[in-house]
Amino acid sequence: MMLKVSNLNKNFDGVVALKDFSLELKEKEIIGLIGPNGAGKTTFFNVLSGFVKPESGKIIYRGKDITNSGSHNIVFEGISRTFQDLRLIRQILVIENILLSFNHTNGENIYNIMFNQRSWKKIEEQDKQKAFELLEYAGIKDKANDLANDLSYGQQKLLSLICCLAADAKLLLLDEPIAGINPEMREKILNIISELPLKGKSAIIIEHDMDFIERICSRVIFMDMGEKISEGTPSEVRNDPKVIEAYLE
Repeated sequence: MMLKVSNLNKNFDGVVALKDFSLELKEKEIIGLIGPNGAGKTTFFNVLSGFVKPESGKIIYRGKDITNSGSHNIVFEGISRTFQDLRLIRQILVIENILLSFNHTNGENIYNIMFNQRSWKKIEEQDKQKAFELLEYAGIKDKANDLANDLSYGQQKLLSLICCLAADAKLLLLDEPIAGINPEMREKILNIISELPLKGKSAIIIEHDMDFIERICSRVIFMDMGEKISEGTPSEVRNDPKVIEAYLE
């Protein structure tokens, strides 16, 4: 089991955001997290990625308790995420955003700068090569030296996903990866996500587009008011009367 979340609870000023929420994720599995706005989906991502502390509950990731770990430690454990507002550094180049996502800091170590320059410069060149390979894989290698701010919205969404891959995360948390983008970019992002299990990675996806979820997820969890209401295959959840009543109709 890659991830086991047990009975998470989180309140904000008396408002319930998560209520006894539990989830299990296997290695190389992609699951969808759906529900109306305010259901607790992004709060769950914030807790899982260390930005928010739960009142109670437990998160076990690859056999390790990470419930109260900080966000920087979560990244080093192998969990990376995207955000609805993207969180790119728009004033720097596309390739620089990717280089900042790599999960080592050899060039920032004072010892390496002073005494081991050849080694860290070699690593920097390797990182740059990997960054170009990721951009080529995503089909935007020609944008490498553009400012991130000059990309289209869909390309910025794609870049955000590529930054997660650069971090070499084993678990990707993807918050509405195709919202507001054109069909061509949607297909490109879908293809990249669908190939994650082939690369030994798992993903949890928040998305309102059920057609997208059905194409890419083996299992779906429906949330409402911080609780898990339904879980199963996309078809089972879509046809669950409780889900139909709350959301899909």
